[in-house]
Amino acid sequence: MPPGVVEHPGEVVEVGASAAGLAAAETLRREGYTGTLTLVGEEPRPPYDRPPLSKQVLAAEWEPDRVALRTPADLSGLDLDLRLGVAATALDLATQEVWLSDGAQVSYDRLVIATGVRPRRLPGEGAHVLRTLDDALTLRERLGPGRKLVVVGAGFLGAEAAAVAWRLGAEVTLLEPAPVPLAHAVGEQVGQVLAQAHVDHGVKLRTRVSVTEVTDEGVRLADGEEIEADEVLVAIGSLPNTEWLADSGLPVGDGVVCDEYCEAARNVYAAGDVARWYNPLFGTSMRIEHRTNAAEQGMAAARNLLDSEARKAFAPVPYFWSDQYDMKIQAYGYLRGHDEVAVDGDLGERRFVAAYRTGDRLTGALAVGMPPKAIRVWRQAIVAGASWQEAVHGATTV
Repeated sequence: MPPGVVEHPGEVVEVGASAAGLAAAETLRREGYTGTLTLVGEEPRPPYDRPPLSKQVLAAEWEPDRVALRTPADLSGLDLDLRLGVAATALDLATQEVWLSDGAQVSYDRLVIATGVRPRRLPGEGAHVLRTLDDALTLRERLGPGRKLVVVGAGFLGAEAAAVAWRLGAEVTLLEPAPVPLAHAVGEQVGQVLAQAHVDHGVKLRTRVSVTEVTDEGVRLADGEEIEADEVLVAIGSLPNTEWLADSGLPVGDGVVCDEYCEAARNVYAAGDVARWYNPLFGTSMRIEHRTNAAEQGMAAARNLLDSEARKAFAPVPYFWSDQYDMKIQAYGYLRGHDEVAVDGDLGERRFVAAYRTGDRLTGALAVGMPPKAIRVWRQAIVAGASWQEAVHGATTV
């Protein structure tokens, strides 16, 4: 066999044509796989980037063509059997077939599941969600000076959309059931700092309120109060797209359950937002809905799929970023379930790095208003498995 050419393992099928699926496809070709490669995508558009949807696209700073992940020529060069606008409806592990919504059945020898997630919704009609390019374009047409927008959910997606809508001149009300937005992930003190940024910019932030339904006039709260709005955006989290796997026998539990190699069953791998895998660096199972993780996991799954004897555990330090008003937020690690937070910097000035302890280890770090190099040293410490004491000397516990 010629050098650099992988003896292909039959036919590879990838279900999911976004960042993770595309990264897997490119990795397979780059590693020398020359066999049949089928890429199935539910959306009719070729693979595109999602983080700009709640930022540059919603703000009308970018037009739709700018979010494309690859040019038509790049996609053509991958020699894909590209099936867009078609959803997977079932998986038969015994016959190694994927059933599609157009009635076709696709056989595989190796399978990559990268079906992503979908937004949670509320009862009622007319609310927006923000997952697809069409979602972003539809919402941005409805925003502008004087328009009233209610955003349900003050997580990172809702917060980003609220900040953009404010910048477009809309009157924004941000509703959150928790006492402090994002406290479950970033801690109460850091959550308060991020929440105050909305208040400082004139957004009406209401916490400890539960929205029960979307109405023709806006939204209704659990106590019966109605809040009027021209538009409503529901940003209350997401659900992994695993329904099509219900009768497959594949392990599913808040995502496709995988081992440290991203393998869910023999010759079946998962990557991206839909994958729940064991991360040995943190010693726990996790499902990460971040753009960087999707690409990295797609590449890792593809490499492990190609060479089962040289598989490597997927043990990344997760990374995400968020832009809100004049704040640049960056985070490394696994912040959820932390036991303690220590801060280096000034919370009041919104220029700080917060470090997170789980057990006796440093497991995460989040920076606001700091240059990238300020947080990279914390990433290095996480990779090295630094103890809490050696990592946070000099920082202030909050």
